[in-house]
Order: sequence, then structure tokens, then C-alpha cells
Amino acid sequence: MLKQPPHKLDHIGIAVRSIEQSLPFYTEVLGLELLGTETVEAQHVKVAFLALGESKIELLEPTGSEGAVFTFLEKKGEGIHHVALGVTSVEERLKEIRNEGIRTLQEHASPGAGGALVAFLHPGDSGRVLVELCDKSNKED
Repeated sequence: MLKQPPHKLDHIGIAVRSIEQSLPFYTEVLGLELLGTETVEAQHVKVAFLALGESKIELLEPTGSEGAVFTFLEKKGEGIHHVALGVTSVEERLKEIRNEGIRTLQEHASPGAGGALVAFLHPGDSGRVLVELCDKSNKED
């Protein structure tokens, strides 16, 4: 068990082929506020965050034919890609999780959108759900 469990649902990541084509559904139909967009080179994606109460929806568009989001779209099409849980001290959480026998997709956290440090758990060990640990403790949320 984690010494400090996740404290919130940070966001739900949705893989899309085009943020530009997908945004009107979220902003005009659902009325969600677009918080901003950015490119995360390390993940090979462009992202758009939309406010949803205390959580967010993250639209993920691949920036090329590299990366997990491109592969996901090729295999499964558009849809929910991951669930991100807010944590503190992500490196400590990764060690604890590996000590529980849960595989992670990387050894250390990497830079994510919005200045967060992120790490992913292997979906084979989490009920076929890609879980992202999202640490924003070094910035204001």
C-alpha cells in the first residue's frame, strides 16, 4: 500500500487524431473551458486541457508517428487513453509500487504537460487501465 495514496483524479487523457476537430464538442457542446494547449516533446504529443470541476480532460494528439498515443490510435482508434492520479513525491510512489510487484513503464518520472512529473503503471497490472501518476507538487495547481 502507498504511504501517501493519490489525492485526486487529476485528469482523464483522451487520444484524438486532431485537437482542432475535437475541441468544438468539448467547448461548444459540453461548455467546458479550454485552459490551454502545449506540446510535450518527450511524449510526442500536443495536448489541450479542459476544466472539469476539480479535474481536467486532456486531449492528446500525436505530433508524428512516434510515441504511445500514435500507436494507441493506430490500434484502437480515438478514446480514453489513460487515467491520471495526482500524487506527491512521484519517485517515492514508483519505488513503493514496484515493491508491491506492480510494473511501471519507465524507471523514473519524466516531464509531462503543465510542468508535472509523470510516470505510467503497466496496464497489465492495473486491470488493463493505463494509470498515470501525476506529480504537480513543485508547482501551483
